[in-house]
Amino acid sequence: MAWTTFPYRETSYAYPGKALEKNWQRLHGGDCEPFPADTQVQEAWRHYHAGDFALAVEAGLACGLSGYNVANKAAVVYASYLETDDAVKRRLLLEAAQRGEEQQHRTPEDVNGWYLHAFALGRYSQSISVAKALAEGLGGKIKHSLNRTLELAPRHADARVALGAYHAEVIDKVGALVGGLTYGAKKDTGKELLESALQLNPESAIARIEYANALVMMFGRSKMKEAERLYQEAAACQPMDAMERLDVEAAKAELAE
Repeated sequence: MAWTTFPYRETSYAYPGKALEKNWQRLHGGDCEPFPADTQVQEAWRHYHAGDFALAVEAGLACGLSGYNVANKAAVVYASYLETDDAVKRRLLLEAAQRGEEQQHRTPEDVNGWYLHAFALGRYSQSISVAKALAEGLGGKIKHSLNRTLELAPRHADARVALGAYHAEVIDKVGALVGGLTYGAKKDTGKELLESALQLNPESAIARIEYANALVMMFGRSKMKEAERLYQEAAACQPMDAMERLDVEAAKAELAE
């Protein structure tokens, strides 16, 4: 398959040599991924941060199970932001979710085996429509994986973002009453999760974007000004790698509309 090229090439996203470990905490403040000892896995992460998503997937998978997290994250980010063919996008997301399930069985203490499974299924659900995904039972799988992520790593900011977005999207699609009774989705819980994610990872653009979207989905037009402020903050964030740059550019595009 032909991969779409990351359009914002920056030498500052390369992290050669010791630069990767030096900047690791900032780059992975959201997902709590530990710095890998395997130099080949490190190289796969360099490809990911630089926006070479095809190489990151290839290099990650070549490392076996230890490279699944980088391969899965690269596949999901690429599919979410750059892939224009819906069939290809869904295939990439489902493949990442399936690898996540394999991790859950073989390395159940790997935090991001759970988180990236939910991340992939969440993006897949959005691609087929959240209502259809709920009908197919994907919501329960996403929620279970995110809850397990937070049991293993309570300070996992990205899982808090995703779980907060889950509450918002369920309420948006089926309403607060049905959402609460059937799926355990609550406005206050969603809001608290997203607020805590920003406290844990205050430099995150995507946390602000998802928080803005969630406020409007859960509370309607009364939260439009707050949502716009969050988008403005997201657009002003300083990206440290390719994914963060894609988030910032998405925020800028939303404000320009």
